[in-house]
Amino acid sequence: MEITLHKYLGKHQNIIHCVGSGEDAVWTWIAMELAEGGDLFDKIEADEGVGEDVAHFYFTQLIGAVSYMHSKGVAHRDIKPENVLLSAEGDLKLADFGLAALFHRNGQARLCNTVCGSPPYIAPEIISGRRSRRLDVLDAGYAANISDIWSCGVVLFVLLVGNTPWDEPTRCSDEFREYVDTGGRTTDELWRKLPADILSLLRGMLKLDPATRFSLDEIRTHPWFTRRNPYLSPAGTSANPVGLATQMLSLLRIDFGAEVAAAQQASASAQSPPGEADAMDLEPVPDTSRPHLLSSTQPETPLPDATFDWERPPRLALYDGLSASQPVASVSHPHSHIAPVSQETLDRLSDDPCLSQFTPQPGVPLSLTQAARHFADIVPAHSLARFLSPLPLRLLLPLLAEALHRLGVPVPASASATAAASASGDGDAEDAEWQERWIRVKTVDGRKQGLNGHVVVERVGGELVEVRFVKASGDPLEWRRFFKKVVVLCRDVVLVPG
Repeated sequence: MEITLHKYLGKHQNIIHCVGSGEDAVWTWIAMELAEGGDLFDKIEADEGVGEDVAHFYFTQLIGAVSYMHSKGVAHRDIKPENVLLSAEGDLKLADFGLAALFHRNGQARLCNTVCGSPPYIAPEIISGRRSRRLDVLDAGYAANISDIWSCGVVLFVLLVGNTPWDEPTRCSDEFREYVDTGGRTTDELWRKLPADILSLLRGMLKLDPATRFSLDEIRTHPWFTRRNPYLSPAGTSANPVGLATQMLSLLRIDFGAEVAAAQQASASAQSPPGEADAMDLEPVPDTSRPHLLSSTQPETPLPDATFDWERPPRLALYDGLSASQPVASVSHPHSHIAPVSQETLDRLSDDPCLSQFTPQPGVPLSLTQAARHFADIVPAHSLARFLSPLPLRLLLPLLAEALHRLGVPVPASASATAAASASGDGDAEDAEWQERWIRVKTVDGRKQGLNGHVVVERVGGELVEVRFVKASGDPLEWRRFFKKVVVLCRDVVLVPG
């Protein structure tokens, strides 16, 4: 179904193109256009957003993609940050059509009945519909194209403020209940950050009654949507990729003075294989073991015990050739085993855009902006959730394990063994052999959704250790929050430029 609908959509500048597909006795594969710019929401600061111009730019492109899909009679039904990617020039690419459905066929509109989506982004008519026969199927169908409008509205809100407006659109959520009771005039501080013209658009897209919710035509003619944008070309593409990337990167910041509350309990969601779907209906049947009985194209499947590098950022420009012969001498630091970092290394690291988020006043290195020609020259495709430390790997691992423990994330026995070796003073020989260690993360985020991945600890360049947070599934903004909390808890051993 995913392959059929994805191929049917054909080409659009803001939709990942399906190049081909095939299958054998073991695998079914899909070849798709490469999103060279990586994950959009990995490059957005949690609880801050990207500002009006950047939010307007990406919202315009998202509406362009959804408008094209709907014109072909296809609804996405899973619009959320995980499914919003970027091209090399920073243009939006909508991806993942595993829950897409045909809502208009042979001149006839049809309703969908499957309960699917992610709770913070799903439309209320889906999650609250009556289910008397099966818990995963609604008695009365919903218009999938209109539910897409709701999800786009939530994505716009997230772009603007860096957080979702509610956990789920039910009265179990205090934020949503107040939104309903006040007719959209909520006193929540997130909403109070937004100008009146944006609030007007959001309230129109987030109307509870699908019949009165803004249509795509009403969105495209709204005054805020039609505003001028310095980043948007007449063709709907990026007019200033370097300026767009510079603006986004300058908004990323780690506050080392932030307080991090300890977690009370770690959670993990259950898994089961997705159910089979009726190919004639072109509407997937959800996995009913998931919270809220919502289907997902990124199920919380167990991460493999084997270490698999989901994402290995390129290091040729920065790390290769760094001296590995620096003397290991103690310095004035809470951890006396930290070796001084050579000036050569610091000079070369000054060109790493990922490190700007740790400085008191984040900004893009001048050397990057002078040479940049493309979006990807400023903002890398790989995740920005990583930091460097001069602390030896054998000493850094126990600190990471302690930070994860405080956040309620179970830590494997290997980290405890590392701590024991360090305490006994028998770590130097082991540290010389270790080049890389992995810590598996499986927990739930602040919105009670699954968050899975790895913390990869790797020696680079001889005198530094890189710690990168590789998300396998879950909300990218929640993953960044998790990353920032760990960084703050490990603040004493994080390399800060300048």
